[in-house]
Amino acid sequence: MARAATTTDAFNAVAEPRRRQILDLLADGELSVSDLVARLGLAQPVVSKHLRVLRAVGLVGVRDAGRQRMYRLDGRPLEPIYDWVKSFERTWAGRFDRLDAVLAELMESEREGNDDGSD
Repeated sequence: MARAATTTDAFNAVAEPRRRQILDLLADGELSVSDLVARLGLAQPVVSKHLRVLRAVGLVGVRDAGRQRMYRLDGRPLEPIYDWVKSFERTWAGRFDRLDAVLAELMESEREGNDDGSD
């Protein structure tokens, strides 16, 4: 089965850790390429390459501000990813509920073991 091109699919685009870092930084507001370079500690061509991929899938918008290009997050393409991850919420919630019950039983057993009846 052929893998979807990184530039056509948000799932593949965010699979790369550096691109997720860029999205995290842009979640706080607009940043220029030079701001991203400084915060990530990467070379400008590397950051620009990642921004190109993020723009191609619609996760990042850009506007010109004088000599700078300001990048901003557009979260709409993340919706299918959110919907997919959300489908696992019930499973994990059930597992955490069971874990809470086991921990409560262990704590109760420990309290009963420490309560040997002597004062």
